[in-house]
Amino acid sequence: MNALSPLGMVSEIPSSNQAFSGPQTGHHVSPAGADAEAKDYFVTRDGQVFAGMHLLVDLWGAGALNDPAVIDVALREAALAAGATILHSHFHHFSPNGGVSGVVVLAESHISIHTWPERNFAAIDIFMCGACDPHKAVPVLRAAFTPERVELSEQRRGLVG
Repeated sequence: MNALSPLGMVSEIPSSNQAFSGPQTGHHVSPAGADAEAKDYFVTRDGQVFAGMHLLVDLWGAGALNDPAVIDVALREAALAAGATILHSHFHHFSPNGGVSGVVVLAESHISIHTWPERNFAAIDIFMCGACDPHKAVPVLRAAFTPERVELSEQRRGLVG
């Protein structure tokens, strides 16, 4: 983590919209509530308790897959639609006409993308815990990349019992 600090990619001190891991519990707590009890961000749904929902979203016949700025905006809008808190993002463009790999880091986890513009394909991971609904991100991604086909699978991560 310290190696990234000089690059401006990691903040040692969270901003007002960031969450951080409490030193005693490892659970996410807000800076203002650092002295309060740590909140448990596990989800209870359909009688199951789990850490969060992980969606794997494959976009086929998609466009705008070689522009990091467009991808950054799309993933940020998707995160906000899902109710997530954006901490920062980072994208790498492999060449002027190549694919893009990147991530939007969230207080509630992340959205990552890897694109293959030459095949009009993008692989997107959306992992969110707490009250966020990652399914609400999918329509935003559809609008941004206008895929011909979307394949979606979901996994409940950290299933208790």
